[in-house]
Amino acid sequence: MSGPEIIHTPDEMANLSGGAFVPTMGALHEGHLSLIRQARDLGGPVVASIFVNPTQFAPGEDFDAYPRGLEQDVKLAGEAGCDIVYAPSASTMYPEGPEAAVSAAESFTLPRVATEPGLEDGDRPRFFGGVCLVVSRLFKHVRPAHAIFGEKDWQQLQVISAMVAADPELRPIKVLPGRIVRDPDGLAMSSRNLRIPREHRDRALGIPRALQVAHAAQHPRTAERLMRETLETHDLEVGYAVVRDPETLGEVQDFTEPTRGLIAATLRWDGGEVRLIDNRAMTIWS
Repeated sequence: MSGPEIIHTPDEMANLSGGAFVPTMGALHEGHLSLIRQARDLGGPVVASIFVNPTQFAPGEDFDAYPRGLEQDVKLAGEAGCDIVYAPSASTMYPEGPEAAVSAAESFTLPRVATEPGLEDGDRPRFFGGVCLVVSRLFKHVRPAHAIFGEKDWQQLQVISAMVAADPELRPIKVLPGRIVRDPDGLAMSSRNLRIPREHRDRALGIPRALQVAHAAQHPRTAERLMRETLETHDLEVGYAVVRDPETLGEVQDFTEPTRGLIAATLRWDGGEVRLIDNRAMTIWS
């Protein structure tokens, strides 16, 4: 069986539209592949992009360390049912040049959910400008009917959904969620997991354990305290550990409606570090 077609420029995509689109930064794992299979089940052509986006990384973040391997990614994507891999260059995505691209990302008009206090914007103020810029351009290159984003990046899913709803050109695209896929030990699958030393794996498991401990708490502030305590017990640096409204990501005062527990934490060891995120629905107490 032949593999997926590899396309590098929007001109090559000109005669292709519709179908389902799965944007990725490569280093594909079972989480990504489940999104591609979900796209396949929609019945139309499936496009996956592979592009490590420089504008969403601030200076000092892990852009250079982010794992790359196009040949293996194309193979895995094809086995999962992908028809086309869109692998543009940085100059294709950002013909204005790197400095102007960063400026465009920083000036991108973000939906409110992107800047909700106490979440990603606090730790990574450039992140969602870069994400929205690259995704909006990818959408205009690929012109899909559906786009699938994993629930592991919960805030990103809400940001992209809000961006699409606010842009008349993008509004025909239906943004769909894809479930979180976990390793057998409970760690949410992430390309960054490849960088966790084996001897520090149990510390990383403090993240899903924190969500599990907080899951049955009867008040949001109790849940947040339990998450922080569990993360600190596992020697993790807490970025945030909060309970929020699942759509607006605003603060909540009780568990009478659906809520989401969200965590960002950094695992550090001699010679390295990795920042991980995770989330889950909290119990509703009526």
